[in-house]
Amino acid sequence: MLSVASGFTTFYGMSHFIIPWIALVITIAIQSIIVICSLELAGIHWRANRFRYFSVLLSLVISLAASISFSYFKFYEVSERETLQNNKLVEVRQQVEDYINSIVSLKTDIFEQKRAELAQASKEVSAAYFGTHPDISRHYKNQVGQGPFWKRFNELYQNKQEENKRLEETFILLDEGIREMQSNLNSLGMVQSMPMENKYQSVQRSLQTVQLSFHQVAFQVGHVIPQAPVLMTYGEYTQGVKPSFAMWEGGLSIFALVCAAMVDFFTVLLSYRLEFKAPAPLTEQEEDLVFQCIREFNEFRINENDELEMIIEKSPIEKARRYSDWSRMFAVGFLLSRGFLRKIDRRTVEFAPNLYPLIVDRLGVKLKGLENNNLGSGPVDEQSL
Repeated sequence: MLSVASGFTTFYGMSHFIIPWIALVITIAIQSIIVICSLELAGIHWRANRFRYFSVLLSLVISLAASISFSYFKFYEVSERETLQNNKLVEVRQQVEDYINSIVSLKTDIFEQKRAELAQASKEVSAAYFGTHPDISRHYKNQVGQGPFWKRFNELYQNKQEENKRLEETFILLDEGIREMQSNLNSLGMVQSMPMENKYQSVQRSLQTVQLSFHQVAFQVGHVIPQAPVLMTYGEYTQGVKPSFAMWEGGLSIFALVCAAMVDFFTVLLSYRLEFKAPAPLTEQEEDLVFQCIREFNEFRINENDELEMIIEKSPIEKARRYSDWSRMFAVGFLLSRGFLRKIDRRTVEFAPNLYPLIVDRLGVKLKGLENNNLGSGPVDEQSL
């Protein structure tokens, strides 16, 4: 089940880069290699065959790296979905706020410009009334009154006043549009009954309204029109995490990586532990065979692993006598394959922890039989055993 779970996340990440059915085949291969190599590592000893041990270990490491790398994408999507959505919200807000700030700044400049023009027009009207305007003809110089020259400048002044009044009304509507846009923007990140799509569309519509209103004003007064932001579409705003190798850069999620590694780690650990123990108990006939064959070995010692170690090669005397040891070697191979023995090198093996109870049980039966046979004739000595 762990392997299936890891395979699902691996397939999910890999399917974004290659054809799904090929990703499925590769995923099955990766998970199979992980389980098989874990089982093999539990059954081999690195000192017995170093090349085989390290080749199996290398295959396991490569498979784990592939599995964790592609599983990371799924866990990253799950763990970072809310953060990425908040980043999109912050991006939209930042774009809109920057645009609003540029509008407010330009609106102030336009107001200052129009006030200066109105003040200049007022001065020109006063100068025309008192006959001190520089453009007045010399026949009307220093003549006070509302003559034709004054009427022309007064008409320009009245037009300026009307223009400023219309501009103020336009800016009042613009301020209302900005407030509405800010309100829609604030509601975008809140949990409300209104669907998210409607809220996002309200932000886009209010932005377009403000943009159109201000651009008309700026165009009329001859100001440079600020660049309006191009907001992402609603589909892009709500789009989930799209796996890519850029997810490994900069924003590496330690939590997602640990979760992806944890599934494969427990898969390897469980496979190793299951194989490290004997897959099934021996039958009574097999126990008798193993006990009798092991008794034929002579060289035993306690090794550095604190396990009982025995030499499985023939002794020089056995070689000289051409002793046939096929039965005890069969027992050794049988116990190695069943996990009751571990191979140290080509000539020695050690007892696995699960073999000791079997030997103790057989010794107990043997001692009990000897005691019954020698009942009344004294204690059982070491030589009779």
